Amino acid sequence: MKFSVSRDALLKPLNLVAGVVERRQTLPVLSNVLLNLDGNRLSITGTDLEVELVGRLTLDDAGEAGEITVPARKLADICKSLPDGADLQFSVADGKATVRSGRSRFTLATLPAREFPNIEDSIGTHQFTLKQSELRRLIERTGFAMAQQDVRYYLNGMYWELRAGRLRAVATDGHRLAICTYPGTLKDLEDTQVILPRKGVLELARLMQKDDDGVTVILGSNHLRATTEDFTFTSKLVDGKFPDYERVLPRSADKILEGSRMELRQAFTRTAILSNEKYRGVRLKLSENTLEIVANNPEQEQAEESLSIAYGGDSLEIGFNVGYLLDVLGVLSGENVRFSLSDPNSSALLEETDGGDSLYVVMPMRL
Repeated sequence: MKFSVSRDALLKPLNLVAGVVERRQTLPVLSNVLLNLDGNRLSITGTDLEVELVGRLTLDDAGEAGEITVPARKLADICKSLPDGADLQFSVADGKATVRSGRSRFTLATLPAREFPNIEDSIGTHQFTLKQSELRRLIERTGFAMAQQDVRYYLNGMYWELRAGRLRAVATDGHRLAICTYPGTLKDLEDTQVILPRKGVLELARLMQKDDDGVTVILGSNHLRATTEDFTFTSKLVDGKFPDYERVLPRSADKILEGSRMELRQAFTRTAILSNEKYRGVRLKLSENTLEIVANNPEQEQAEESLSIAYGGDSLEIGFNVGYLLDVLGVLSGENVRFSLSDPNSSALLEETDGGDSLYVVMPMRL
């Protein structure tokens, strides 16, 4: 195997793929990336057995075809350390890979390509294409609400629901719920639901870099695959049943407040400074057209904010984790935000006032 490539052309797909590779591995070959050259098409594959990423680039000249695995981080660090515009000559002989550039020469250990695990190529049952910016928006608007290491393993990921041609992303950690619905219609697709694991979600969001380019998503029974011109990403799915999220949506919230998203966000940010570091609780006191936000901590320090808002209901006092409210206000983009509340023990529904594509439910706290 032998080829030449510019450092800049190799570095981008290599960095993307190396991001999938875990530093600590049980199998030595999982620390490597698989390089495969066929004519002038070079593919670079990395995997941790849960997700797999294949980056592709076209070389100016066809090299000697072949495949080999080399250490992912070391090859990426070598490329990063070389000057911009440098050219690399890559060759394999006697079980070693040699990278030359100018007066620099690096010899890397290799492992045979046959040892590299291959995620099964099962046929997908559902296929659709959207813009990368649209897929990234679905993930960014809901991903923060995913659980991290919950024993309810099906919460450590994102639920994708295809129903009646509508694609919806849902995430919850049991304390808050985030829903974002793709505005378009996906025609001729049967209903299905899958749970994409947390790592798969984060990697997929990282790859959505070309806003207007398309990404084709294939859903199978065990895997999700996303393909663009530059890469193919495959992730195993979580085998579990996601809770019925629609039951959580507040139905009888009759106390509606509307206010400036930025003003609310800034006020919550300031009061959060003096909230209890562990519980992050803040108290919201609602009266006619006024919202008071109060935070205390065990050192008996206190922060108070008073805001003018649109509210005409009865007085209400309710507590929330301020971090959850700030997460929602951070991903919403409308100028104003609507809180729908009913009583101190019921969840709040947050959304943009101009009827956006996202809904958020936050459970209250007892303070």
